[in-house]
Order: sequence, then structure tokens, then C-alpha cells
Amino acid sequence: MMLDSVDFAAIWLTFKLASLTTALLLLIGTPLAWWLARTHSPLKGPVGAVVALPLVLPPTVLGFYLLTAMGPNGLVGQLTQSLGLGLLPFTFAGLVVGSVLYSMPFVVQPLQNAFEAIGERPLEVAATLRASPWDTFFSVVLPLARPGFVTASILGFAHTVGEFGVVLMIGGNIPGVTRTVSVQIFDHVEAMEYAQAHWLAGGMLAFSFCVLLALYSSRRFKSGLN
Repeated sequence: MMLDSVDFAAIWLTFKLASLTTALLLLIGTPLAWWLARTHSPLKGPVGAVVALPLVLPPTVLGFYLLTAMGPNGLVGQLTQSLGLGLLPFTFAGLVVGSVLYSMPFVVQPLQNAFEAIGERPLEVAATLRASPWDTFFSVVLPLARPGFVTASILGFAHTVGEFGVVLMIGGNIPGVTRTVSVQIFDHVEAMEYAQAHWLAGGMLAFSFCVLLALYSSRRFKSGLN
């Protein structure tokens, strides 16, 4: 086995980061996606564009502005310092913040599409039965949108696992604190340790393939049921 304790620490940190980021994105992204799917507000376009920015924005650009905002002279940095939380750059908490923002469209957009696909009819039927908005959402919307939640969870987790630019800009390269698998691969290549890089890169390749296979298989299964 070509992996050492530092490699396993990077794998565990990446798994922890991806799990926490996905959980937070589901909590934040669900109401945001519901609003985007239902609203007729003129703000829908600008908000949707902001959510989708990480799809087209270079990771280093997003990482640079987050680093500036969370630094000692940034608005977020001044706020966290005034609250006694210190600075977020080069910490695990900073990685979580950056990952949530960077992976947001991969969670919000599948949820928005799932909510829009439900249509008005189920909601109208629930209203005629005098169901409250909360009852309608939890008893009608969530079960019908379950495939969207599965897709959003898979894509959010996988995209966070594969981060590099944002992670490196915000977290740097601190073993056991901010060094993820992608950064560890970069370190191995930079040190010309190609055997170790192959083990980690091969694992990432296999993981990515399995994620996409599971995603497309679930869609084919759903299509077969319909």
C-alpha cells in the first residue's frame, strides 16, 4: 500500500468537509431553491445568477475574494473578530464557508428543477384539503422532490471532494487542518512522488466514476418507472 498517514488524514479531512458542506447546503439550499421555483419577483434573475456564478467563475477568483472578505481588513473578517471567532482563512471553518459557496449551484439547481417539476396541481389539492403550508411542504413537496434531493446530495458531495482552487486559496496547505485530497495530490506531484499521486488520483477517478454511475443509474430507474 502506497498511502501513508498523511494521505489518510487528507482523505478523512476531505470526507468530513464534503459531508458537512453537503448537510449545510441542503439546509440552506432547500428554502432558496423553493423560493426560486415559486417566486415571480424581479429579484429571481439576479439571485439565480449569483447562485450559478461558481459554474463559470474561476475558482481562484472566488477564492481570492473570499480570502479578502474574510481577512483582517474584510467585512466578514472584522465581524468574526468582533464576535470573538477570530479569522476564518487557513482554518477548517473557512474551508466550509468557501465550499458551501462554491458548491451551492450543484445543490440549489437540482432542487429548483425538482420543485418546478411538481407543478401546481398537487399543491392545489393539498390546499383544498386545508393542509397548512408546512404540512403541504413536508407531506407533498418533499416526497415528490426526493429524486432532486438525491441528485443534489450526490453532486454537492462529489463537487466538494474535487475542490482545489478555492480550498488552496482559503485554506492553504496545512496538514490535518486544511490539506484535502486534491491538495495532497498536488503536493505529491510537486515532490515528484508519482506513485503516491497515482494511488490518490486513481481513488478520486474511481470515486467520480461511481458517483456518476449511481447518478445516471438512478435517473434511468426513475425513467423506467415513469
